[in-house]
Amino acid sequence: MAPFYGRLQSLSALVEDYLLVWILLSVALGLTVTDLAVVTGFSTVILAVMIGSISLTLSVEQFSQIGGRAVALVLLGHVAMPVLAFGIARGLGLSPELTVGFVVLGAVTPELVTPVMTELAGGDTALSTTALVVIGVGSLGFVPAVVTALAGGVTVPTLPIVEQLVVAVVAPMLLAVGLRARWPERVGAYDAHYPAVSAIMVILIIGGVTAANAAVIRSNLGLLGSVIAGVVVLNGLGYGVGFLVSHRAERATRIASVLSVGMRDFAVAAALVIAAGLPTIASLPAVVFGVVEMTTSAGLAKWFDRTE
Repeated sequence: MAPFYGRLQSLSALVEDYLLVWILLSVALGLTVTDLAVVTGFSTVILAVMIGSISLTLSVEQFSQIGGRAVALVLLGHVAMPVLAFGIARGLGLSPELTVGFVVLGAVTPELVTPVMTELAGGDTALSTTALVVIGVGSLGFVPAVVTALAGGVTVPTLPIVEQLVVAVVAPMLLAVGLRARWPERVGAYDAHYPAVSAIMVILIIGGVTAANAAVIRSNLGLLGSVIAGVVVLNGLGYGVGFLVSHRAERATRIASVLSVGMRDFAVAAALVIAAGLPTIASLPAVVFGVVEMTTSAGLAKWFDRTE
């Protein structure tokens, strides 16, 4: 048993420590092997496993440590993100389908690894964890509402979005937190491996949606340039908004706020777009954002840690 557990630990470390590398490889593979688009047919299952596995690390004790004001500040920044995303897409003159993709990206939960990045940066991990769960549950109403309000030009099927949020986001999250509360020691024994399982699902879905968009990307590199510019601006503005809403708070709270607002869950956005039956091209902003975000968040975490 010990040798097996040791190999499992090594595998988990290999996935987590080089996640950006695996994402880049997944994108490259998706661009060259378009048959990988078949993965998108399993996006609901992949998303549920992704959310459920990382949510197994969340304990009730983490939520009880946070004051309402700190969470409210993060929520304020979160609410601004889809509006900013919409403005960026319109400012770049992107198509209605890509605009939908940007709005979904801005409206979804913070990145699932935000608590990990917050911990590495010396921030308030309990705050980022609480915000992740609150926003995840709230997304059931928030995402369909803002997509309907801002999409314009594309018929958005809100019922499939709600169904996917229930089945693949809210239900797995609540189930995982409930399992953790019921059997804390048994579930907690594998805490070191849950993030790796979630990361593997991220790699799978990003490769699949890249393959689904490969033809469009190769035939219109100018479009890709606009999308890259848009996601870089959105990511940077997110960090800025996170800082502005919490600039008077303690340092640990500011760090959690910056990362929770600036980091958007690109894999959830990509999977949600596909599973809800939206145009495939709408997932392109999420794919590009994944590469940008993983790079900038890692850099920010190191910078915060060094300036402590």
